[in-house]
Amino acid sequence: MILLNQELNFPDVRYATPEGLLAVGGDLSVERLLLAYRSGIFPWFNDDEPILWWSPDPRCVLFPDQLMVSRSMQQLIRQQRFRFSFNNEFAEVISSCKYVSRPGGEGTWITKEMMQAYIQLHQLGFAVSGACYIDDKLVGGLYGVLIDDCFFGESMFSTMSNASKFAFIHLIRHLQEVKSIQIVDCQQATNHLLSLGAELIPRKDFLNRINHIR
Repeated sequence: MILLNQELNFPDVRYATPEGLLAVGGDLSVERLLLAYRSGIFPWFNDDEPILWWSPDPRCVLFPDQLMVSRSMQQLIRQQRFRFSFNNEFAEVISSCKYVSRPGGEGTWITKEMMQAYIQLHQLGFAVSGACYIDDKLVGGLYGVLIDDCFFGESMFSTMSNASKFAFIHLIRHLQEVKSIQIVDCQQATNHLLSLGAELIPRKDFLNRINHIR
């Protein structure tokens, strides 16, 4: 684990711990965040911690053409109960990801500093969101970083069953259609993501797939 200074660089990801922790410190400037994602690195820390930078091996990813939509979700989509919106109310989506409680009472890692940084990325066109509504009420969504044909997912929330899945499916389909995205970085594997078609691949394979982005 390496301590960062004000220089805009990161150590080789091979120096990461077995858990994926690579470096500590630095800042959340636009320049550093974009360099991190282009290098296969992302920030993840709590309010009472310094900025922590991660690059786990293996990496959880989703290839858009392998997106899995269960029969129950297909039926839900056909019912048109939910409405999807792309890149509207970004601040509301990231705020909901921070404040909506999760199963088991798990806390959130999205600090106010993180929120401000990603809202700035959004204003510059590098962060996007997908939202799920019912009767014009925001009930689910997710956000992440979009660079070239790679989408780096950050967090999702849901106040209603299947709302985050609905938003995820529609966002990936939308980005595949308008941006021809080739890979979705899911960072860490969860049952939720695996059920949608995500898989684990070696970090070196992940880096090879994103090394063209600028």
